[in-house]
Amino acid sequence: MANLKDIKAKIGSVKNTQKTTRAMKLVSTAKLRRAEQLAKRSKDYASKINEVATSIAYNINKYTVGGIDNVYFKTAQKVEKVDIIFVTADKGLCGGFNIQTIKKVKSLMSEYQAQGVKVRLRGVGKKGVEYFKFQDIELLESITTLSSAPTYEGAVGVIDKAIDDYKEGLTDKIILIHNGFENMLTQVLHINDILPINIDKYKSKETNSMMEVEPSDDEEAVMNSMIQKYIEFNMYYALIDSLAAEHSARMQAMDSATNNAKEMVDNLTLQYNKARQEAITTELIEIISGVESMK
Repeated sequence: MANLKDIKAKIGSVKNTQKTTRAMKLVSTAKLRRAEQLAKRSKDYASKINEVATSIAYNINKYTVGGIDNVYFKTAQKVEKVDIIFVTADKGLCGGFNIQTIKKVKSLMSEYQAQGVKVRLRGVGKKGVEYFKFQDIELLESITTLSSAPTYEGAVGVIDKAIDDYKEGLTDKIILIHNGFENMLTQVLHINDILPINIDKYKSKETNSMMEVEPSDDEEAVMNSMIQKYIEFNMYYALIDSLAAEHSARMQAMDSATNNAKEMVDNLTLQYNKARQEAITTELIEIISGVESMK
């Protein structure tokens, strides 16, 4: 027979856990609303800056003999080194949010290494950094606390180092991986080729931008400045998008944990009632047996 005291203690413990998970869900819901609003505003800005960058690239390519001759658009004949920048959360308790990004990074690493390409990792987010360090996989750069509190300056600090290495020829390609916010229930994994920029998607693309750019003496400076801002903001947007997705994933995970706790409490309560009924029945039988033996 199950011990009533033990079952009652378990019920109390699970109820306390249920209170915690419910509170964490409410906190994540509130944080998600703020992060979602910021992500939407940033997405609008990202859309505009992408439009301007597209317009500049299209027009310079259109008016320049031989097309664009710029380091940001030059594709290496043979890719020998690839930088992968990944964004994970600083905290756990968000379901498979972090592991999805980690699995994709490992998958890409395996693909490139199978082709003889050297892969360098730059990690943003405590969970991803800790995982790869535990696996004894070298990280070129490890950054924590930024994914839980994104700043534009922090994003610039991460991506500019990678851009400098690219311009100096230390790497041939930069890939950015993050788990992004789709809606309250869905997160989508994004794998973006940051550099080099694929000019083919601009060559045949007419834009609706009001800006008309024609070659001038400072066209290289204009291009470099615009592309730099374009890449930096995409890094910043990835951090914001990832944070919103993290809160969404944690909200779902805590909601699921709360429901599981409720189900466990119901099962334990049923078990407690059965054990209590068995104890009462046993006591009645003992009393009746004692009375009968005295006759």
